[in-house]
Amino acid sequence: MGRRGLVALYAGSIFANALLLFLVQPPVGKALLPWFGGAAAAWTVCLLFFQALLLAGYLVAHLVATRVAPRAQGWIPLALFAAGAAFLPIAPDPALAAATGAEPTLTLLRLLAGSVGLPVLALAASGPLLQRWFAADLPGRSPWRLFALSNAASLAALAAYPFLIEPATGLATQFAAWSAGYALAALPFAALAGRRSRAAGAGEAAAPVAPAPAAETLRWTALA
Repeated sequence: MGRRGLVALYAGSIFANALLLFLVQPPVGKALLPWFGGAAAAWTVCLLFFQALLLAGYLVAHLVATRVAPRAQGWIPLALFAAGAAFLPIAPDPALAAATGAEPTLTLLRLLAGSVGLPVLALAASGPLLQRWFAADLPGRSPWRLFALSNAASLAALAAYPFLIEPATGLATQFAAWSAGYALAALPFAALAGRRSRAAGAGEAAAPVAPAPAAETLRWTALA
């Protein structure tokens, strides 16, 4: 595969993953809110859940990139992607919401984890890993354009839902389309994950990454 084709594959994969990651919360939250009286606290719990999973995905990506042998770095996130497919098609289970005597916050978290937890974790972990693989596959090319592309996909998802998706489709259609999108997004990711593992198996050495100085770490933390 040529450099242009490889860049296009990375760009398409990271765009699809970010788009799906930010298209999942609105329909899932919309489906769950009526079951909890439409309370603002229920939406707050949804926000907490998805933000926590986003951070957990970043942690998974960091651990895979820094603690796992290069040859296995492609297969572990791919296995996570495959495990997430077992939850398709995504849809909250009303039977769990009807549990009597259960604390509402815990019930809501259990519903979220049981319907979209693993697929969202797989998508959240894939973005940082794709950027790292891009830097290894294409030395000299900046991976930060992929970060910008990911942000663009996230904003597009958030803007498209209230103006285009929600008015035109029902929740069942939204869940089915998202599930199909997840399955399709796994294909370019699988190709890139396999390429990374084969490159490591062929003896390709990863470029060493020096840790950031403490002052730089503090500066970026403050800016965030």
